[in-house]
Amino acid sequence: MLSLRAINQYYGNQHTLWNVDLDLPPGVCTGIVGLPGMGKTTLMNCIAGLLPIASGTMVWHEAGASPFPLLSGGSEARTGPGIGYVSQDRRIFSQLTVEENLHIARRAKGETSGSMNSDIFEFFPELYPLRQRRASGISDDLQYQLALANALVTRPRLLILDEPSRGPDPLLTARLAMLLARLTRELGLSVLLAEQQLGLIRRVAERFCLLWRGRSVAQGHVSELNDPLIEHWMGTASPAG
Repeated sequence: MLSLRAINQYYGNQHTLWNVDLDLPPGVCTGIVGLPGMGKTTLMNCIAGLLPIASGTMVWHEAGASPFPLLSGGSEARTGPGIGYVSQDRRIFSQLTVEENLHIARRAKGETSGSMNSDIFEFFPELYPLRQRRASGISDDLQYQLALANALVTRPRLLILDEPSRGPDPLLTARLAMLLARLTRELGLSVLLAEQQLGLIRRVAERFCLLWRGRSVAQGHVSELNDPLIEHWMGTASPAG
């Protein structure tokens, strides 16, 4: 679905991504792992079009269609092929209601008519009774659910999540894992997940990419993301989970 080749990115004179190659197949969750400051969020922002890429290629592939290069436009060009992004800061409209947030997300894709896609509430049933509530008046967990719903209401083919676990609460992590599994299974979404909680990566991801100082130093099936590999590149054995 999406292929990155030799991606390089700079913050001023600082070289932050070094010749990163990555393939994101359709219907597969890929986990991006690494210590803080190793380039995970930078890579997410480059794919989403929020940061410029100095060199390399990023090509969108659809069955029966010609390959579509994505580097000719900014973030607006990503929503056309079908990329949704939920950043760490959520980016919801806190003074608008849940329903108004979802309508704005739909309009951002150019859908200005028709009723709200009620199917979104099947994935977020807790939001339905709160749809007339201001986003600022719901819990942090529900605000993140709203951010996810905003991304999904545009019907993306690829969903990018930057550090979604948002803390050590095992219940919230388990609920997120079940939701991501459902999205890949029922909607056939590709998911790109940047996360430090390796337990979540191992539960929901099929493939992984390990970043170290902006370089992809290991990729493969998530079963290969073992403790010796983690200890070598991250300096610690991963917790069970």
